[in-house]
Amino acid sequence: MEKHYFAHPTAIIDDGCIIGKGTKIWHFSHIMPNCTLGENCNLGQNVVISPDVVLGKNVKVQNNVSIYTGVICDDDVFLGPSMVFTNVINPRSAVNRKSEYAKTHVGKGASIGANATIVCGHDIGEFAFIGAGAVVTKTVPAFALVIGNPARQTGWMSEFGHRLEFDLNGQATCKESGQIYKLENNLVKRIS
Repeated sequence: MEKHYFAHPTAIIDDGCIIGKGTKIWHFSHIMPNCTLGENCNLGQNVVISPDVVLGKNVKVQNNVSIYTGVICDDDVFLGPSMVFTNVINPRSAVNRKSEYAKTHVGKGASIGANATIVCGHDIGEFAFIGAGAVVTKTVPAFALVIGNPARQTGWMSEFGHRLEFDLNGQATCKESGQIYKLENNLVKRIS
């Protein structure tokens, strides 16, 4: 059977995975059973995808990232080097908590910086931007910029990854794309 994706010879791909056309899986990565990887994803070295994880199209996973059961990433998500997901709030080696895995949903176009930690059960909104080293302990709204430990919101980001500066009418323009955004009731949406 012809594959429509690339896997380095050192990668391990278990039975029961669905891997989209054009996806690349690099050195020493392990793709576990029953996970779904969309088209044109790129998984760097030493990436682990646990059972039942779902990645949308064009997801970029940098080196040394483990994506645990309970995580779903929409299209165009960026996961920076050595960032961390968790899936149990109170892990103990001697206590089996597989039935307690919490879900984490990462919205379309979100970016999570290098060495950030996402504590399970807290969703990341679309196009949110998690700074390097941040520790996310609560849900992050769409387009929010969060940094620090614990992560705190310090601004808003455009779909192109530029900080948005809102005027008195609650409007901002992305300096790269020219897209216009509206801030209302502490929520941002793109209006053109």
